[in-house]
Order: sequence, then structure tokens, then C-alpha cells
Amino acid sequence: MVSAPDRRQYAPATERNRDPILKVLQQVLPPQGTILEIASGTGQHAIYFAPALAPRLWLPSEFDPELQASILAWRHRHPAANLMAPIVLDAGDRPWSIEAGTLPPDCTAADLQREPISAIIAINLIHIAPWSVALGLLAGASRLLPSGGILYLYGPFIEPDKPLTPSNLAFHQSLQFRNPAWGLRDLGILQAAAEAEGLQLQQVSSMPANNLSVVLRK
Repeated sequence: MVSAPDRRQYAPATERNRDPILKVLQQVLPPQGTILEIASGTGQHAIYFAPALAPRLWLPSEFDPELQASILAWRHRHPAANLMAPIVLDAGDRPWSIEAGTLPPDCTAADLQREPISAIIAINLIHIAPWSVALGLLAGASRLLPSGGILYLYGPFIEPDKPLTPSNLAFHQSLQFRNPAWGLRDLGILQAAAEAEGLQLQQVSSMPANNLSVVLRK
């Protein structure tokens, strides 16, 4: 009997950054509600964070069908009562699919009414997407989050009045070579765009490998 292929994908950086990220999330996330993860990628963060952050619900999302399959495969290997199946969501869309009622089979509108979205998380997203995706993310967070809700971003950024480290400069240049619409985002410009959506910069924390945790609050 031929076994089904393992559809899990692996991102080595995920296992390196998950503990520092989790430490920040435990400090800044609201104590309850649903955490919507944007661009969940392979699913490795979801299966690690969900049980550690219970009783909060964790709702992954992904636009790429292959990555959706990877999230489901990781979830099958590491089930958690508070980890839902992924939804299809493109952060650049307006409105988002979840606003139109697109939910995974194990989540209903009643579930989200009982445990409404209290935080949105995007890890290593906005530098490998056009700026329109970052703007869509901010706008979506403004629409969905309650007062006091959190938008958490992780990744490399350009900080005002700080030169880029050689590694981040090389990374920025490599991203722009691959796609001129990609690249590290200026934190000052991001803050201004967030404020235009009613989101205030709450905290910026240095993370390993020249990354930042950026916490915005509605």
C-alpha cells in the first residue's frame, strides 16, 4: 500500500525565531479571543504558537494552495484543540475573505462572535510583498480589530536615522533584484500609514538576526 505524500513544507528560519517571537506574543497579546495569522506559510508557527497561547484560538490564513496543504499537514501531525484549519486570505484584498464569511470547516460565525478576533499577526510578510499588501494589512486590521486590539509584525525593517546592517542591506538589495516592489519597509513610513488607519505604534523590540517585533494597537 502506497502511503500518501507528506505535504509538510519546512522553513528553517521558523524554528530559529519561534521562541523569541513567542516570548513577545505572550507579553503583548490580549488574554483571550481569536488570533488571526496572516500569510501563515508552512504552518510551523501555527502548530507551535497555538498550544502555547491557549485558551486563545489560532486561525491561520494563506493564499498559496501548496502552503495551505502544508498547514493542514502540520496540523494533522500536531493537532491542538485551539488550532483551526486555514482560511484562504490575501492581505491585499479589500475586503478580506473573512469579512465575507469565509471560514474553515471547524469555525463558525458563532465561534467568532464568542471569541472575536483580538489580534492579527504577520510574520516575515511585508518585505516579500508589494507595499499595497502592507497597506491592505493595515486597513484590514483597522476594520477587524476591536479597540485595544493588536497588530503584530515581525521581520527586518529600515529604522529612521539608523544605517542598515550589512546583512540587512544585502537582503534588501537581493529582494529588490528579485522583485522591485519588494524590500525592507521604512518603519517611519509604516508608522504614518498605520496612524492613518487608526493604529498606534505601541512597541518596537529588537530580535535576533537583525529583525524587529513591531506592535501596533488600535
